[in-house]
Amino acid sequence: MSGNFRARRPASPPPGAGYPPPTAVPLTAARFPHPRQDHLDADARREAASKGFAPGRLKSNISSGGLSITSGEVKLLIGLVLVAAAVRLYRISRPNSVVFDEVHFGKFASRYIKTQYFVDVHPPLAKLLITLAAFLFGYDGHFDFKDIGKVYENVPYVAMRMVPALLGVATVPLAYLTLRALDCRATTSLVAALFITFENGLVTQSRHILLDSPLIFFTSLSIFSWVGFCNEDKHKPFTDSWWTWLVLSGLSLGAVVSCKWVGLFTIATVGFSTIYQLWVLITDIRIPPKLFIRHFAARALCLIVIPVLFYMTMFQIHFLILGSSGEGDGFMSSEFQHTLGGRGMEDTFADVALGSEVTFRHVNTQGGYLHSHPSVYPGGSKQQQITLYPHRDHNNDWRIVNATHIDPPVISESPNGLRYITPGMRIKLRHISTEKMLHSHDIRPPVSEVEFQNEVSAYGAPGFQGDANDDWILEIDEVASRDRRDREAVKRLRTLRTKFRLRHALTGCYLFSHKVKLPEWGFEQQEVTCNKNAVRANSLWFVETAMHPDLPADAPKVNYRLPGFFAKFLELQQVMWTTNAGLTDRHLFDSRPDAWPRLRRGINFWVKDHRQIYLIGNPMVWWLSTLAVVAYVGVRGLLILREKRGFKDFNNSTVVKYDGVCGFLFMGWALHYGPFWIMGRQLFLHHYFPALYFAILLSCGIFDFVTSSLRPKIRLQIAAVLCILAIWNFSKFSPLAYGTPWTKQSCEAAKWGKHWDFSCNDFLDNLSQYNTGAAPPTPSKAIVQTTISDPFRGKIVVEDKAAAQRQQEQQGNVHEEFIEKAKQEENTSVYIPKAEPGRDVFAEAPVKDIRSQNVPQPPKAPQEDEEKLISSVVPQSPDMEQQDNDKVAEEEETVGEGKYIGNTAKNNKLQMNAEKEPEKVQIQTSSPVPPEEDVEGMDPVILPALNDEQAKENGPLGEADAAADKVAKELFPEEAE
Repeated sequence: MSGNFRARRPASPPPGAGYPPPTAVPLTAARFPHPRQDHLDADARREAASKGFAPGRLKSNISSGGLSITSGEVKLLIGLVLVAAAVRLYRISRPNSVVFDEVHFGKFASRYIKTQYFVDVHPPLAKLLITLAAFLFGYDGHFDFKDIGKVYENVPYVAMRMVPALLGVATVPLAYLTLRALDCRATTSLVAALFITFENGLVTQSRHILLDSPLIFFTSLSIFSWVGFCNEDKHKPFTDSWWTWLVLSGLSLGAVVSCKWVGLFTIATVGFSTIYQLWVLITDIRIPPKLFIRHFAARALCLIVIPVLFYMTMFQIHFLILGSSGEGDGFMSSEFQHTLGGRGMEDTFADVALGSEVTFRHVNTQGGYLHSHPSVYPGGSKQQQITLYPHRDHNNDWRIVNATHIDPPVISESPNGLRYITPGMRIKLRHISTEKMLHSHDIRPPVSEVEFQNEVSAYGAPGFQGDANDDWILEIDEVASRDRRDREAVKRLRTLRTKFRLRHALTGCYLFSHKVKLPEWGFEQQEVTCNKNAVRANSLWFVETAMHPDLPADAPKVNYRLPGFFAKFLELQQVMWTTNAGLTDRHLFDSRPDAWPRLRRGINFWVKDHRQIYLIGNPMVWWLSTLAVVAYVGVRGLLILREKRGFKDFNNSTVVKYDGVCGFLFMGWALHYGPFWIMGRQLFLHHYFPALYFAILLSCGIFDFVTSSLRPKIRLQIAAVLCILAIWNFSKFSPLAYGTPWTKQSCEAAKWGKHWDFSCNDFLDNLSQYNTGAAPPTPSKAIVQTTISDPFRGKIVVEDKAAAQRQQEQQGNVHEEFIEKAKQEENTSVYIPKAEPGRDVFAEAPVKDIRSQNVPQPPKAPQEDEEKLISSVVPQSPDMEQQDNDKVAEEEETVGEGKYIGNTAKNNKLQMNAEKEPEKVQIQTSSPVPPEEDVEGMDPVILPALNDEQAKENGPLGEADAAADKVAKELFPEEAE
């Protein structure tokens, strides 16, 4: 063997496979000071450079998750947490009243504590965390969170606000650690942490009972965990630390999507990164197929299965807590509703025959039961209302009556000679409580006033057989009625199994209902019409309960087949998705995605006592992050163009490193921002916050790249200037975040954008006025009274405007300066109406439970404060009275087409005249008594309640006696007299 023979160095192991430890006697020499196994080939050197390792060798020891945190940085992190806590917890108890969407999410906590079922478009995790804090601090769930500005009473609202606040504090160190795990410098990570600490929008959102702060926290935790896993994967896969970071990433992804569905964008960010990793592995010929399958299976288990299980677990907790019936029942199917406490149903007879007492339910809209009550339509036929009502009630009960001239044949299988309801049978439906028939005629409905829809009403009286407009023909829908459990459901009407339509015998229209609510006079219940062009799904009905006195006790009975967890889970997801997509109504402070990166406008959260909370971002942080996004797109496009022209920019290890860091953060920003462009639903500025988090990290990543060639001292000085500017911007707009005193002058000076619509007129002129409680004087008009003679009303007291004008002229120009100043302010600030919460469609849709409420009275006419109110008796002249009597006498009693018009108008008029008594002239002064003012909240408004007699007389669920008396007076006025 030749003496100059050199053995060939073995091939480098694949990336991530690790290197064997050095032998006991290292092969070192003066010329080669490092072990031979530390020397890398060209590909390995490039890979090591992309990981940030020193040139020429691979780093042999790495901290868990790629985090090399010194003891000094630990102290720095503790300081950051303290500063973030001071910023977010400062005056967190103020205001002590409801702010913005606390109207909704506070109410949900009440529902959880009272175990009353509700539906929301967001998953339950964040709401459960807020509820846990409320429960631990003794909240009983009896505060209604009804209006913005309502003062909290017996509510641990500070503890509830602490949940999003503390999660907002925890986001700050996570941002620092994420950039350190991405191998950015400590200075850069500190800048990012301070930017997030002093970002006004994030601070404002995290100080109230809202869901965005938990969402951003779990978003940051997911990204931090994923970056730590990627570092472990580059070093050595399938270690204990590798599995820990991967499982933590899966749990974090499950948590973020369990707060809001916006978390799906975070899952997409991690998902695309995972796909890239798997693509690199499968295209590497040094990776055997078995090893690739292990990588794929591990990621599928931890990044798909674990998040799904976590998400479903949150809904299982949701279902376990909300075990009682509540306001969300009406959005779920009948089967779902009967799993709730108080909604269970006893077994009911399966057979339906003539004479059966039944309840009908609408199939498609989940609006509830076919319902009627003694209240009448204010227009149209003015007959008794027919609605859909979601609660069980005796006014949902109907009796099926034969409408044919010849009795239908008796089915031999029917016991006791019962006549079953078969397809094509002509029937009437008698409302048991009021003894009126389900009726329709060629009159337009009160709300859906279109030609192809007719009004549906209840018409008739006890003993009255009705007319042809009460007749309906039953049509069984065979497709919807097919049921393996009951093959008779398509042959005749069967309880719960048969889906059918009711066709009006004369007009051919179908009994129909849709998601349209009646006004106050209809108690906001769902409209029922007769539609000539009825959509099949909205014209299907089924019998829920059936009872017949001739059926034996052992006759076949049926009941709902209660759904299990998976069926309930999937149904709720469908309801959430459908409703979320339908939130297209405009809001006073909504905005579109194109306005978010520019910070074009904010959201008015709360206004009271010359203070205001307005969601607006830190302009310096916001615009700098947007500039960073634009800069990355431009530079990355330039690098691609240069590469096509032969430049070797990507051979530079610094360019490769920062391209990976900034590219990952830009992908996160794009995936959290871009999808909102295709959404037609109602959107707000706070929907941009997850994307803003990525944009802030991206701006700091670009800062790390730009300052990479500078000396540490200069880099630190630049970072200090940026942080000082961010803190100055924060302090300038902090009164809008904390709701602290501010002056009009300072407010006007802070309006850097012409579309920033916070109201400067709400603030006082100087801060000293807040301390003394003195407000600018309000000019008042002097009211001078005089007595005049009226031919009808006699002597009355009125305002003497001429005397008032003379008195005002004598007072001089006391208020002229103040009025002129007010006019100037009015021209320089936009008037902002009362703050409004975001729409909660689930709170608006359920109808009022009229069993426990009084009938709303018509609103009183507005009264002017500056005028005297005079109440007196106006006598009528004999001629006028005679004209009225003649007019009433012309009204004739008519019977036909479903209308009863009697001469009750005359009786009512005589009764009103008999009840009138002379009243004294009463004058109400115009100077209202100032209400007691709470410093931080709005005084509750107590509405006048009806007495029991009025409620009984006008209530929609009047007793049978009251209904019978009313019908008798309507049909037979002579006997009533």
